[in-house]
Amino acid sequence: MKSIYFAGGCFWGTEHFFKQINGVVDTEVGFANGETENPTYQEVYTDKTGFAETVHVVYDENIIDLRFLLNMFFKAIDPTSLNRQGHDEGTRYRTGVYYVSNDQLPIIEEVFNEQQELIENPIVVELLPLKNFYCAEEYHQDYLDKNPDGYCHLPVSLFEFAKKAKMK
Repeated sequence: MKSIYFAGGCFWGTEHFFKQINGVVDTEVGFANGETENPTYQEVYTDKTGFAETVHVVYDENIIDLRFLLNMFFKAIDPTSLNRQGHDEGTRYRTGVYYVSNDQLPIIEEVFNEQQELIENPIVVELLPLKNFYCAEEYHQDYLDKNPDGYCHLPVSLFEFAKKAKMK
């Protein structure tokens, strides 16, 4: 199993999106690359901790690869929007890819470059090594499974797309 961390705005929808993808075996929402230890949601919400709402994605590399996950990620975000996704605004909602091993970086950079060729405005998605990650409170985990009518910045059609997506 392999891991990667995606910040895609509000982590409720980002987690639900990745959970639909065949080959993703586990997800966990939390806070990445901030400045304090063991932050609470209320602390992160102030935008004073430096953390981004992030989803830890564990995937089976025999079913999907990092390139596929990255391309799916770009379908779920506006990569040109700084510190904002949908109606959610603030540094905690910034987009980012946080890698855990140096062998992931060339693949990530290649996908970023390919995605940049498809759009006119510059991509503002952070690309950094994972510095730290703290699990969010339990009520945030699997939020949209527990609250099917809960708030989400992503359209339901995107979840259906993710469920049907297959690596070629």
